[in-house]
Amino acid sequence: MSALARRAPTPQRVNPAPIVAVASGKGGVGKTWFSTTLACTYGRQNRRTLLVDGDLGLANVDVQLGIRPKSDLAAVVNGWIDLEAAVTPVLGGPSKTGGFDLLPGHSGSGRLANVTMEDVAGIVAGLATLAFHYDRVILDLAAGVDAQTIRLAGAADKVVVVTTEEPTALTDAYAFIKVLRLHNPLLTPSIVVNMADKRLTGRKIYDQLAKACEAYLGVRPPLAGVIVRDTAVPECIRAQTPLPIRSPGAPALDDVIRIADQIAIDPA
Repeated sequence: MSALARRAPTPQRVNPAPIVAVASGKGGVGKTWFSTTLACTYGRQNRRTLLVDGDLGLANVDVQLGIRPKSDLAAVVNGWIDLEAAVTPVLGGPSKTGGFDLLPGHSGSGRLANVTMEDVAGIVAGLATLAFHYDRVILDLAAGVDAQTIRLAGAADKVVVVTTEEPTALTDAYAFIKVLRLHNPLLTPSIVVNMADKRLTGRKIYDQLAKACEAYLGVRPPLAGVIVRDTAVPECIRAQTPLPIRSPGAPALDDVIRIADQIAIDPA
């Protein structure tokens, strides 16, 4: 990972942007969709945003966005380029309203699945440097609780766990929170309930998870928000277009906007 230290970008902020990691216990809960929508939402608020595909085994953010990046984290890990050189602008980049930057993984190859913890530490160090260029850094993690994912989550300033009403999603979300708390007892994730039939239903789902955490882990994670089930979401995923661009009036987008405000950490 020596390439990460080759060129340190000139800081543009006094303090780095906060890193918000988006996690889930299992796949299929809409974690990556939420991450991309969150990045676009902050971009529409004229917040310079970097979205990082931290799924080191099955990266797919670029697929959801319908882009073909020229480089990715695999090239960084192999020492071919610096982390900064792998950044790809989306929708015109942060200089355009709604645009943001993407640090892509390596789609579909699994080439990053067996990276060492030293490599992960290098990625974390590189992100800490890049964060001086942004107002928001969103880290889309892999589903599950493997060591690399927990290490990346532990380096974040805030962690958001996405779940649904499915019993397996709730069980795995609890498992993620438990393992993360063992790694960093000071880090308490916030909860996003996705694909809820109603907001009241979503709050009841959250209560189930929060009560389990309170009973067995001694901590009650806060609710970041509920996202209602919305037919516009699968349509935008199939179209490989962010929800704020394809369906700016979608109810699910209103929910994401509220969550974006709820979890925002403004750097000094």
